[in-house]
Amino acid sequence: MTTFLTFTILGLVLGSVYAIAASGLVLTYNTSGIFNFAHGAQAMLGTFLYWQLTYGWGLPMWLSLIIVVGLVGPAMGAALHTLIMKGLRDTADVTKIVVTVAILLGMVYLSQWIWHPEDARIMEMFFGASAKIELLGVVIRAHEIICLVVAAAIAVGLRLLFTRSRVGVVMRATVDDPDLLRLAGHNPDRVAMLSWAMGSTLAVLAGVLITPIGGGALEANQLTLLVIDAFAAAMFGRLRSIPRTFAGAIVLGMTATYVMAYFPTDWTWTGNFRVSLPMIILFVVLIVLPQDRLRVAAVRTRERYRVPSVRSAATWGGVFVAVVFLLSLLMEDSSITTFTLGMTFAIIALSLTVLTGYAGELNLAPLSFGAVATIVAFHFGVAGTGLAAHLSLWGVLLAVLVTAVVGGVVALPALRLRGLYLALATMAFGVFLSNMVLRDTTEHTLFGVTFSLFPNGTLIVPPLKVGPLDLRDPLTFLLTAAVLFALIAVGLVALRNSGYGRRLAAMKDSPAAAAMLGQNLVRLKFGVFMLSAAIAGLGGVLMAGASGSVAGDNFTIMASLGLVMLTVVGGIGYVSGALFGGLMAGVGFVIIIGTFNDLAMADPAMGTVYTSIGQLAMVATALIGMGVGKNPSGTVHDLVGSYRALRNAKPVLVGGAAAEAVLYVLALTGVIGNWWFAILTACLGMMLPVLGRMLMPAAVLGAEEAARRRSTPLELAGVEEPYTEELRRRLDRELGLPAGAAPATPRRTGFPLAAEEGDVHAVA
Repeated sequence: MTTFLTFTILGLVLGSVYAIAASGLVLTYNTSGIFNFAHGAQAMLGTFLYWQLTYGWGLPMWLSLIIVVGLVGPAMGAALHTLIMKGLRDTADVTKIVVTVAILLGMVYLSQWIWHPEDARIMEMFFGASAKIELLGVVIRAHEIICLVVAAAIAVGLRLLFTRSRVGVVMRATVDDPDLLRLAGHNPDRVAMLSWAMGSTLAVLAGVLITPIGGGALEANQLTLLVIDAFAAAMFGRLRSIPRTFAGAIVLGMTATYVMAYFPTDWTWTGNFRVSLPMIILFVVLIVLPQDRLRVAAVRTRERYRVPSVRSAATWGGVFVAVVFLLSLLMEDSSITTFTLGMTFAIIALSLTVLTGYAGELNLAPLSFGAVATIVAFHFGVAGTGLAAHLSLWGVLLAVLVTAVVGGVVALPALRLRGLYLALATMAFGVFLSNMVLRDTTEHTLFGVTFSLFPNGTLIVPPLKVGPLDLRDPLTFLLTAAVLFALIAVGLVALRNSGYGRRLAAMKDSPAAAAMLGQNLVRLKFGVFMLSAAIAGLGGVLMAGASGSVAGDNFTIMASLGLVMLTVVGGIGYVSGALFGGLMAGVGFVIIIGTFNDLAMADPAMGTVYTSIGQLAMVATALIGMGVGKNPSGTVHDLVGSYRALRNAKPVLVGGAAAEAVLYVLALTGVIGNWWFAILTACLGMMLPVLGRMLMPAAVLGAEEAARRRSTPLELAGVEEPYTEELRRRLDRELGLPAGAAPATPRRTGFPLAAEEGDVHAVA
């Protein structure tokens, strides 16, 4: 009985902290329509600041709480709404999700920059572990009592806020109909900012309370995911009901502690199961509970993706492979291997192009499907031993097939719903896989067969060998990865131009309209998710083969979120956007950090500066994702559009190609280094459209647009330029008046000017 009471109280305490965090999610969603994936990162950042104030600088605990919970928490939420979230109203789910994911990653990078991950930081319970009481033989610490009391107070307060106060009604109306609320004399932006300030405060409070309970040292990723466990409680309340959210949080906390108390100790997977339990419950809730569509604003229509023809895609695919070969001539073997890793990430990113860019479905854990394929290939696809070991073609095909089936199983929630629910389901799958499968290093016996899913925490995966094709050669591996990327990309473009692709696009734009036209949405969603998982699985196996060995850290949910964010930044509807996202995720971060670390080692006096610049670059990468709302089609779309305008300016294009050829020859002959070649190439690529508009404006912009840009602005007509007949005609065109319309003139009566101006006495 004592054991039961002990773990019941512990479960209530853990559930109460989950409830505090989940209530902040419900609060912000109900006033903005945005599910804040950065909620856990806000809690993490506030907890680190509390540690710094209390343990780093020695401030009293009560003063640190006032600063962090009373000032920093509300300020952080208000700033997020004012600077970012306010501009996301009336945007699609993918934009809201990616922006909040970018905030999450930016906060994680920022915390790792300020507080080095290798330094141990421990937080004690309020008033210390010795402050406790005994009730029915159960020891209850003061910190745990505080958690229970605070959670109860917040539950009652939020309930009264939403049901008994005018402010609560206004908060709920903010997301339902902000225009009507504005007509009633309220400011919806101010109300939403208040709710975000409150939600951020609750997140920070939950982080400060839960960290001493969990024990261990502070770590940014783990603390962020620890608060993300509260997502299950928020979904239990369907993001609307505070009482159901608190009930779900209590069930979540007590279930976790009962697993720890009553599961047999000889079950080696009990610990992993307990850590994975919140994500398992989240996945089950998404499938089982009756759910309606999330209350969101109108679907955004600002994305503009140009679908290339298959012939154009094939041509550019050939050009891409040729460019990769030419670049490989400038690289050493180590650089070629790094480039190959980037190409394998780009193949994984192609899975997002077909799933999200074409079909509008979301997957926040693409690397997790790569992990599934890698495990299958390791166990069933490795042939030979020692230096002769290699992956077989049949092993790779089996891995891709199994991953496609797993993708279909994970897609079950998508068969009824889309958008946020599917994103949460895939995120739950990714966290579950990391905690339950990739940590399973112990041996199991099943039907007389002894095996381990992830032996020793590392999988040694040799490269693929098929007949004369041996990918152990770095250059061969790079070119093979480039060819595979080009083939899959051309295949996806062909699919998008087919009838099936048009059905996917119709489902993305309006599922209801597509269903009314006779489309089988279940079959479409199931098929496209299986195809996406298969592509991600192939990329994952190639990535493991290029690395030689992979650990669980290679497939974390944070890495998946970074890949998703960068692919959306590049352009989720383009295969070139997948190339951008994959290369940045697989190569960009490695190069940025590695380069500045090398500079720091070479110049110790400037080491701190170089290291800080490298960390700042990581944070800046996340900041780019926050701007997706202003550029929903991606950077590749803008870049291609600027170059498309140069089609009539062939001298500029020829000159740019010649300049690039000269740079390549200089790099190939060693006159300039590879870094200078990369920097000058990037500068040339960005400046060429600008030079085209400067040197040949009529050809690039068109004669009329060029003349308009050269002319005086209309608001300065008559000020900097006298009225002329040409200026009058221009004003008529801009105002939409008929061409050649005669100007209105006063009627001449022969009277003096005074009479024409209405002087009655003069008329008399």
